[in-house]
Amino acid sequence: MSSNSTVQFHDLNLCPDPAAPKIVPKIEPKLEFMDESFPPAPPPPMSTPPPQSPPATSDVFSEFSRISELFRSAFAQRPEENGYCSVLPDSDPDYLALVPVPEPESHLSNAIAPCTRKYEQRSAELVRVTDMKSEDQRYYRELIRKTRSLYDSLRVFAVVGDEKHKNVDNGLFLNKRTRADLKAAALMRGQGLWLNRDKRIVGDIPGVMIGDVFYFRMELCVLGLHGQPQAGIDYVPASHSSNGEPIATSVIVSGGYEDDEDSGDVVIYTGHGGQDKNGKQVAHQKLECGNLALERSMNYGIEVRVIRGLKFGGGVSGKIYVYDGLYRIVETWFDVGKSGFGIFKFKLVRIENQVEMGSNVIKFAYNLRIKPLDVRPKGYVTLDLSKNKESFPVFFFNDIDEDHDPLRFEYLTTTIFPSYVSTYGNKTGITGCKCVGACLNDCFCAMKNGGEFAYDMHGILVRGKPLIFECGPNCSCPPGCQNRVSQKGLKNRFEVFRSRETGWGVRSLDVIQAGSFICEYAGVVLTREQVQIFTMNGDSLIYPSRFADRWTEWGDLSKVFSDYVRPEYPAVPPLDFAMDVSRMRNLACYVSHSSCPNVMVQLVLYDHNNVSFPHLMLFALENIPPMRELSLDYGVSDEYMGKLAICI
Repeated sequence: MSSNSTVQFHDLNLCPDPAAPKIVPKIEPKLEFMDESFPPAPPPPMSTPPPQSPPATSDVFSEFSRISELFRSAFAQRPEENGYCSVLPDSDPDYLALVPVPEPESHLSNAIAPCTRKYEQRSAELVRVTDMKSEDQRYYRELIRKTRSLYDSLRVFAVVGDEKHKNVDNGLFLNKRTRADLKAAALMRGQGLWLNRDKRIVGDIPGVMIGDVFYFRMELCVLGLHGQPQAGIDYVPASHSSNGEPIATSVIVSGGYEDDEDSGDVVIYTGHGGQDKNGKQVAHQKLECGNLALERSMNYGIEVRVIRGLKFGGGVSGKIYVYDGLYRIVETWFDVGKSGFGIFKFKLVRIENQVEMGSNVIKFAYNLRIKPLDVRPKGYVTLDLSKNKESFPVFFFNDIDEDHDPLRFEYLTTTIFPSYVSTYGNKTGITGCKCVGACLNDCFCAMKNGGEFAYDMHGILVRGKPLIFECGPNCSCPPGCQNRVSQKGLKNRFEVFRSRETGWGVRSLDVIQAGSFICEYAGVVLTREQVQIFTMNGDSLIYPSRFADRWTEWGDLSKVFSDYVRPEYPAVPPLDFAMDVSRMRNLACYVSHSSCPNVMVQLVLYDHNNVSFPHLMLFALENIPPMRELSLDYGVSDEYMGKLAICI
């Protein structure tokens, strides 16, 4: 990080009263609605809270502000990169800057073995990261993206491992829910790959954007966004705090508790304690643990991160978590709840001048899907750029200017290959699999992939490969086969839009899970001889060989397993062809370029067997929230437009 970017929090209670009684915290977390990560805690016993000494609020807060300003310029320049880690200079050797610990050796054969390592406790030291430069922001965004990609890859790897060992009854897999999310988190923790463990960050986590979506609570723990796998309030406990007082850093708002109120910018948050396993209040709450931490954060004016848990039918867990930004606790009081028991309430107000809440954007996108013209009466050029060719309509939106250029092109749903490409398999005698029911790992197409399928049972890509063979029109398996993912067209709703920053762009109206298929990059394939002619005519050509090999990142488990080897089979010769998109194209041609992309290119074959002419299929590198622009690493880009440098 740059200089002046880390502000350290010293003791907030600068003048503690030695005669004041100490509070011994009890672990009574506020369980989150619908959270099944861990069994619920029993209701706490009734007791009278010990008396609290009234704090000298104005003196402490002014001193806190003075110290914050004092430490604003106390830290060294941006840490130098050391492989995957970054550390501050030797002048402060105990300060590890928001980074994972280098991993010890592990083995792929022990992938899902329980970890017996004794973990270090989280640090109680509070810091705030401020005034990061643009290069720092890119660095930490890439660090977050790679950490999330590793977590998702491990989770999918664990899912596939469980699928292989499921019992089979009359040819049907028994429906048993796995906890691959816990296994992935445990593996990363065992290798010291959890982020932000050495410092407790107050405020935004570097690299995490407002609106980021998470499918599992454990992913929040891995990133340090919310360090409690079960409790709704994350805080430094009094027993670990240097001043003997707990301080809250983040809360999860699920809306599943009877006394909670959530209007977006203002949240009335019910404290923890006294609930049964169904979230019903059955006992009085006490001012301790997370409740006391929220009260202390209010007293010192410390902001908290708010993550919202939303019901989501399209997710594997039935719920998603959205980071909605920073809030201040402005008021707290003791009240009688709807069940007749005493509860603590906290009023949280969102800090101004932040980007739109991710939860609001998700609701906005949902309304767009069902009634676009009611939500945005102006700006839509057409509600289906594909003209009914795709399984879902592709919206075309431009509220900036009168440019309707995408309407000039014929829409393609798949790439058009030369006729001799499709006859290649017939000449060599290669056909499809002969599976009558569901394909298993011994089917012909699986053997072409190295003896395994590229996708899990939910259609999520297990790991990137040089090439993937899917079952195709020459196969006997049914259309619902696990090995038919990218050939079925769009699975989400998309919108091509005019952007002031990137010219044209593409965004989804749905939440896209990491590893999911997005669409094909479609055009008309040209041979080398045809390329010379088309170039002379001034047509727009795209060279697939120039795309960056981002597929190598998805499923890369080398940071966890020392014997991991990147897939090299099926092998693909250099792609010696171009695609003409000057007259026919699809929505993928409007995806913007980025050096930190959220989409990758995966080569796939299904309708022919000529490995020299694969389909260019796009998959999500991370969870992509609605209305966030899709981006690809084209390898060669136009610096001004941030787009692919289409050769003319």
